Parts: sequence; structure tokens; C-alpha cells
Amino acid sequence: HVQLVESGGASVQVGGSLRLSCAASGATVSTNCMAWFRQAPGMEREGVAYIDRDGPTTYADSVKGRFTISKDNAKNTLSLQMNSLKPEDTAMYYCAADYGGRWCRRPTYNFLGRGTQVTVS
Repeated sequence: HVQLVESGGASVQVGGSLRLSCAASGATVSTNCMAWFRQAPGMEREGVAYIDRDGPTTYADSVKGRFTISKDNAKNTLSLQMNSLKPEDTAMYYCAADYGGRWCRRPTYNFLGRGTQVTVS
């Protein structure tokens, strides 16, 4: 049973920073594809950051240079450092896990957490 629990969402000012965390159980961050997705009201869910099992990362163009995805294999956790936040970053952010560990930039993932809200104003 895969369980992903996000934390760290908050309301912040434009230009501020936040760090999201995800505690994973039933899925191993060291061997699976891991990612962060987000969904704004009235919009489709989109992937913003991905990390392969060996560490390579990819980002959506909209967050490149501002967001950093990382993982702690020992703690089995995933993080997303978000800097220079913009109003358009406002969304529910979801931690995600999927099978395999490479070619992780995929439109959908098999497992998502319940999300944590980020509001930028």
C-alpha cells in the first residue's frame, strides 16, 4: 500500500520561498520515479519536477531555475524547494510516485498524495 503525505504548503508573498516535503511509505524513493505535480483551480494537473532513481532531474519550463526537487533515500522522503514564487504558482501540490526509475518525465503517475496548498499573493 503506497502512501504519500505532503507537508509544507502555506500562503506566502510574491518573491518568497517555500519548501514542500513528502513522506513516502510503500514506495521507495531510491528506486522509483518521483515527482511533484500541481493543479490550480479550473486547470489540469501538471507535472512541475521529476527525479529519476539515480538522481537526474527535469523541470517544467515554468519553474526551471526557481524550483529544485530532491530526495533523501535514507529517510525515504522527497522535497521541493520553491524560490521566487509567483502568483501563478498558486495551486495544490501533489507528491507522486511511479514504477520504474528512469524516463520519469511522464504526464501521469500511478500514485499521488492528497496534496498541500500553496498560495502566492
